[in-house]
Amino acid sequence: MKRTTAAARGTRRLALFGAVVLVSSAAMSASHAAADGGAGPLGVTVTAAPGARTDRVGALFHEGESADSPGGHFCTASVVHSPGHDLVLTAAHCLAGDETLYFAPGYRDGQAPHGLWTVARRHLPEGWADGGQDEDSDLAFAVLEPDEEGQEVEDVVGALRFTPGTATGATAVTVTGYPADRDTPVTCTAHPRPHGPTQQSVTCPAFSAGTSGSPWVSGDGRVVGVIGGYEQGGDTDDVSYSVVLGKEAARLYATATDNDDGTD
Repeated sequence: MKRTTAAARGTRRLALFGAVVLVSSAAMSASHAAADGGAGPLGVTVTAAPGARTDRVGALFHEGESADSPGGHFCTASVVHSPGHDLVLTAAHCLAGDETLYFAPGYRDGQAPHGLWTVARRHLPEGWADGGQDEDSDLAFAVLEPDEEGQEVEDVVGALRFTPGTATGATAVTVTGYPADRDTPVTCTAHPRPHGPTQQSVTCPAFSAGTSGSPWVSGDGRVVGVIGGYEQGGDTDDVSYSVVLGKEAARLYATATDNDDGTD
């Protein structure tokens, strides 16, 4: 499970701040360059550089957790395009419960440079919401409230494209997320592999608790996976999973955007 629980927040592995994530220049030169404009060598996890792409990925916070408190976040989410410009994608197990949640796009070093956005509505697939918590349904959308100036999140940071039905594996994807014991995002580029007909995996080290919900993004900005699914994202830090984004994902996106007031 890569969602951070309250108990896990009390036992964070602080070693992740050091050598586990950061790689040497020799290791970088020994690896080949990533395909599709990825962030670095294949299969190597590094600190994500700030910029437009990473601003579209952010950390999720429970009510009462401060964005100014290191490690207060528990999952990852990303802004995806919608008619209302107000939609984020994450894992279904990240939206369990009914407490107030906040999204901080581009969160870094204890700062929320684009503000905290309140989750207004949650959309979970039937396979998860009906109590079954089916691992093949472990993705979800959240609609965010506008900020105090009336702006929608997509208008502030831009958005990725949610593209269910896209075949994966032939080209690399870049996965970006927030380990709970870090206040900067990590990123890794790798080729997805099938894990049965309904799941897929990537091998990227140091994607620990807190990275559930991290988007898998192709070189042209399409989201083709999200950390979740098998073992709620994986039972090790080095291999992460996603549901295959198929018909259920497409239906859920249609439901989540049905009440949007904007137009494409």
